[in-house]
Amino acid sequence: MDSIDHDKLQTDLNRFGEWAVENETEINPDKGKAVGITKARVKERISYYFGDQLILEASSFKYLGIITGSHLNWADYVNYTLRKSWKALNFIMCVLKKGNNNTKRLAYTALVRPILEYRAVCLDRYRVRHCT
Repeated sequence: MDSIDHDKLQTDLNRFGEWAVENETEINPDKGKAVGITKARVKERISYYFGDQLILEASSFKYLGIITGSHLNWADYVNYTLRKSWKALNFIMCVLKKGNNNTKRLAYTALVRPILEYRAVCLDRYRVRHCT
């Protein structure tokens, strides 16, 4: 990132902090993360501050239920979806060991399938390379 861009963003953060003080609004910087989006293999670490508090850097973030990484790929999101669906499936297999097939199918349809269907956009066979 260019130092000019860094300075502009830091200036905006400072102005936002001033606005929050003027309007008696509390902002919790611990709930925010700084994510540098780049395709570079080695990226320089840049520090941003909100007031006198450092904004922590993260490699990925979750926004509106979608996990996005610093390289803007679906890998973290796909892996999260697979882990979540496997947990639901293992729960069904443990609880319904001796259940009949109809009950197992109903549990699968209610607990596992919605997880996969909701995230189906990212689980495209043409995007298999994003799975790690």
